[in-house]
Order: sequence, then C-alpha cells, then structure tokens
Amino acid sequence: MAGTSTDRHPLFIPLVLFGGLLFGFGLAYSHMARPEVVLHFLQFEDFGLLFVMFGGAAVTGVVFFVMPRVLDRAPLTGDRFERRLKSFDRNVLLGGGIFGVGWGLSGICPGAAYASLGIGNVTILWALGGMFLGAYLQGWWRSRTSSADAAPAGAD
Repeated sequence: MAGTSTDRHPLFIPLVLFGGLLFGFGLAYSHMARPEVVLHFLQFEDFGLLFVMFGGAAVTGVVFFVMPRVLDRAPLTGDRFERRLKSFDRNVLLGGGIFGVGWGLSGICPGAAYASLGIGNVTILWALGGMFLGAYLQGWWRSRTSSADAAPAGAD
C-alpha cells in the first residue's frame, strides 16, 4: 500500500522535520508564538495576525488547488491527491469550542505553543500540559464510550 511508513521516500522524514522547523520559524517571525500578541488579536486590538492567517490560507488554498492538476500523485508518498471529507457533528462542534476557549484563555494554539517554547517561553509548558491532558482525557473518553457501545446489551 502506498504511503505506509515502510515504503516512504527516504527524504520524507527529513522534509517533514524541515517543514515543521520552517512552520515554527514562521510562527515566531510573525509573532504568533507570543501569547500577548495573539490575545491582542483576539481582543480586536491588533489585526496583524489576520494578515498572517489569510496569507497562510491563501498559499495553502493555491497549493491544494494546483498540485492535483500538476501531479497525479504526491511526490514523497506516492499517494493520490484526494479530498477527505469529514463529517460535521456534535464532536466537531464541541472540540472546536473547547479549542477556541483554550486558545482564548492561553493566547496560543498547539503549533504556536511549540514555537513559543522554542523562543524561550517556558511558562507555556502549563498550556502544553493542559493540551496533553485534554488530549489524553479525550482519548480516554472516546475509548470508554466506544467500548460501551460495543458491549453486549445484556441478558435477554
């Protein structure tokens, strides 16, 4: 099967690491890794980050539109370019709400939190700890509810 970890291109992992470093640098350079700047944006006091987000969305949109027309397969994995539609349900709405509240309280999202740690903001470890705890609890909750759904209904 194309795209599994056993048959990926040898440059896949180094390029993923390079992309992560470039993304983190971009977050730090645009000041998105500074919680106080993000909080000023969320309080409608500074709209500079709006241009950063729209710029990133525009580049991503162009690449997602153009690449499937230029190449029929992804260069490093060999996977076909295809849209993955996700359902919009209660879990997406609840998760988005929790993410938004966490972003508003801490002034940082997960990607920017790592970049913030990289620029010396060690107090961001509290937010990262909360993110890991939330992810763990979500996984625990989901495994608990899925095992309850899979359990037999009981004796007849």
